[in-house]
Amino acid sequence: MEFSRLYLVKQTFPDRAIKDIPGTVQKELSDAGFASRLKPGSSIAIGVGSRGIINIATIVKAVVSFWKSAGMKPFIFPAMGSHGAATAEGQADVLAHYGIHEATMGCPVISSLEVVSLGKTEQGLEAFMDKNAFNADGVMLIGRVKWHTDFAGKIESGLFKMMAIGLGKFAGAQRYHTYAYKLGLENVIRQVGRQVLKSGKVVGGLAILEDANHNTGQLTAVPVEGMEQREEELLALVKTWQGHVPMDLDILILDQIGKNISGAGMDTKVVNRSVTGLYNPWPNTPKFERVYIRDITDVSYGNGVGLGMADMVHDRLLSQIDWVPTRINALTASTPPAVRTPCHFDTDRKCIETLMPTVGKFEMKEVTIGRIRNTMELNYVVLTENLLPQIEANPALEILDGPFDFEFDEKGDMPDWLSRVAPVHAAAH
Repeated sequence: MEFSRLYLVKQTFPDRAIKDIPGTVQKELSDAGFASRLKPGSSIAIGVGSRGIINIATIVKAVVSFWKSAGMKPFIFPAMGSHGAATAEGQADVLAHYGIHEATMGCPVISSLEVVSLGKTEQGLEAFMDKNAFNADGVMLIGRVKWHTDFAGKIESGLFKMMAIGLGKFAGAQRYHTYAYKLGLENVIRQVGRQVLKSGKVVGGLAILEDANHNTGQLTAVPVEGMEQREEELLALVKTWQGHVPMDLDILILDQIGKNISGAGMDTKVVNRSVTGLYNPWPNTPKFERVYIRDITDVSYGNGVGLGMADMVHDRLLSQIDWVPTRINALTASTPPAVRTPCHFDTDRKCIETLMPTVGKFEMKEVTIGRIRNTMELNYVVLTENLLPQIEANPALEILDGPFDFEFDEKGDMPDWLSRVAPVHAAAH
């Protein structure tokens, strides 16, 4: 089977990276007056999630330092729903892998799945909060504001979602997703978030915004007053920063998926897939006829959620899946299609050669193919030579290498062309 030759291409996005993260955290929290909300000596519970947020350990440590300098007694707790296989130990391990543990943070990390009820919303949704957090004098959340992988709205992933699904632990996550099946996840997040705020425990949050280069682009202290409106504004802003694959493709190849990359394993609004199995449901996003996934990240801990959105996967990926956390995650989120097993073979060559005739083209050299490392790292992409006119017409694209042959090794797998120049964000993995 004849393949088109390849180009290694760099895609340039605006650089919004913050130079002094600890200083920015200190200024934001000080200017917002967070410390004045508690008496000196008070305990403050800091909720931290489980996504692959760049610089997360640096950010959390700066928050801990702020509270300690204000004379408070901070501790960290996981605010991550059913992640870490829905166990207290597993969630502590997730944080530890990101460098968030007592020795590095200078304060305890207390992980538990015990919750307390915060009463019911007007529509009858019972809200929950981590028991240790509830017993503290105050609660602060650290979360990334970004688009959600399952739906589109004015509030998606962020502090409100963390107040609902994160603070509610496994018990809350399970119930909220069940309600969301009928009521819609944005509606549930708003309702439960408002109920959590009524508890009077939350002093505010630190919203993290990342640019398309996966850099920390903005850190914003968000007091409880006006938190809902402020999060809407921050989401609208960060959506304008979103990165994409630069063009439509017949086949999009991802080297890896993982929970550290996206809650759905891969960003659905990059690959243009739905966790329910829909093809190309998101407007203003490049369209892909087929998606092929090669592997899973080590720090996904075997959670293979998202593989069901692919048309083809490598046997390597399947061999690394731990089906216990994978099923727990998908069933808790009411998205069983996200863990269906696609077609699979034991080499890249077999997988790609099997996919190519399914895109409606008779000449295989006309099949357009693109390869990225994952949906967070979009600066470097390998594209087939038949896309050259589109590459040359896009001022944000620069050819770094090529054309070179579409090669396979003696096992039938592709070499890592991306590693020629593409840096890996080691801190996020």
